[in-house]
Amino acid sequence: MSDSEAERAAALAVELRVLIGQLRRKLREQSNPGDYTWSQKLVLLRLEREGPATVTALARAEGVRPQSMGATVATLEEAGLVSGAPDPADGRQTILSLTPACREMMAAGRAAREDWLFHAIQSNFAPAELPGLEAAVVLLKRLVGS
Repeated sequence: MSDSEAERAAALAVELRVLIGQLRRKLREQSNPGDYTWSQKLVLLRLEREGPATVTALARAEGVRPQSMGATVATLEEAGLVSGAPDPADGRQTILSLTPACREMMAAGRAAREDWLFHAIQSNFAPAELPGLEAAVVLLKRLVGS
């Protein structure tokens, strides 16, 4: 890569980082998942993606102490987003899972964000521009390795 190509790539990296940050903020504005901390959101996403888990397993996965994860989980339980049941293999452990209310909240948030994107695409792009947007999505997927 030449020096000028490297400079272009560096400038593009800055512009893309800023743009993605702006898009994330716009998407966050579209749904109101409540005032949860980043670590609480990560726990909810992990339980959704990977299924029920113990506090210890969640702590290990997130790289925090079990005591810290216990406090995070307690807040989520109080909010009615996570519930616990005894581990059938070890009654001293509690298996945590998302509540139906939490799953509904997460689905509604995703639907609101997708609806906003749909309307933003419809109102900001001409039909002839959609192939260009599709091509950009393909490139972004390659960027993140999907």
